[in-house]
Order: sequence, then C-alpha cells, then structure tokens
Amino acid sequence: MKSDLFSTENMAQPATQPGLTQQNAKSVKYAVNGEMHARQGSMVAYRGNLQFERKSQGLGGMLKRAVTGEGLPLMVVKGQGEAWFAHEAANCFIVEIEHGDALTINGRNVLCFDATLSYEIKTVKGAGMTGGGLFNSVFTGYGKLAVICEGNPIVIPVSAQQPVYVDTDAIVGWSANLDTSLHRSQSVGSMIRGGSGEAIQLVLSGEGFVIVRPSELVPQKTSS
Repeated sequence: MKSDLFSTENMAQPATQPGLTQQNAKSVKYAVNGEMHARQGSMVAYRGNLQFERKSQGLGGMLKRAVTGEGLPLMVVKGQGEAWFAHEAANCFIVEIEHGDALTINGRNVLCFDATLSYEIKTVKGAGMTGGGLFNSVFTGYGKLAVICEGNPIVIPVSAQQPVYVDTDAIVGWSANLDTSLHRSQSVGSMIRGGSGEAIQLVLSGEGFVIVRPSELVPQKTSS
C-alpha cells in the first residue's frame, strides 16, 4: 500500500529516550516508566501497560475551580509504555523547566508534564474576576511541560521600562516573577456608546516574557 499518509514524518517510531518528546506540531509522545501527569481526556493513543487515573486537585483546587471555572483537571498515567497526547489539534510546545524557574500557565493551555514538576493553582494578583480567570497554575521544580496553543504563539519580552498589556482572553502564560495588574483602556463614554471590545487588559511588568495566543477565548456554552 502506497500513500503520503505513510511518510516517515507521520510514522510513530519507538522511543529513543524516556519522557516527553515532540511527535509533530499537533501532538507529543511520552515514554512512561513510572508516572506522569496529563490533562484529562488528552490521550489519543498508547501502547504498553499503562493505567489512567483521575488526579485529585485537593479541596483548595476544587473550590477555586468551582468559583472561577478555571482549573487544571488532571489524570495520572502509570506503568510502562508510550502514550500520545493532543487537544483539538492545537499546536504543542515542550518547555524544559530547570531548578529556580517558575512559569505561570493558564490551566486551559496545559497538556501534560513530568511528575517531577510541582504545580500550584494561585491567584493572579491584581486581576480580579476577569475573563482570563482569577487562578492560574504555577510550575516549579525541574522537568518538561507540554503546552498547547491555538495557532502560533506570540512571545513578548517584558521589561521594567516597557510593560506589556494583554487581553485576558488571549493570554497563555508568563514568567511567574512578573507583577500583574489590570488596566482599563477605554473611557466610560466609549463604553456607554457600545465600547471598543478592548475594555480591560492584564498588565505585566518586571523582567521576563509573556506568551499570547493569536485568538481570544471563545466562551463555552453551558446547558440550562
């Protein structure tokens, strides 16, 4: 049987190293030998002897998720084998976090990560109850983290002299050491006349970077 479908770039190859590797632009592969963590429902295929179990967020995480709709619903993957992860054909990127690093990521942009990484759902200081969520996940420790982004991300340097203003529905993550606050960019008169659609942004200042996606979050429909 012949087809471009069976080209080398599409064929899954046996893992040459343990842990997280890029499969293609839209998926990652994890060679599991023990335990790792992943977004619930993100596994698209696996081979080997693996078990998938729901991971509790703890009481604090459950309460935050109930209040804001944000959170990090995870599963634990245990055993030995290979698993592939993806989410709605979003682009996948692998971030290697080293000791001393701290990265804040919106829960909706987390795909999977090493069990050696620590994460905590924290309040976004100064953000209030915004569309981007009051809580984000802060990753520390060491290991690899797979992040998803709808489209190609924009990574913008942040400096003390030049803060960056980001739409709260478009932000993916940022250096955890950055200071955050809210900025209102249109006048009350403009809002009365219908508004510009760009009423409030998250301001990031300090030294680091911010990751932005090239689209805004589409609100999820809820059943009545």
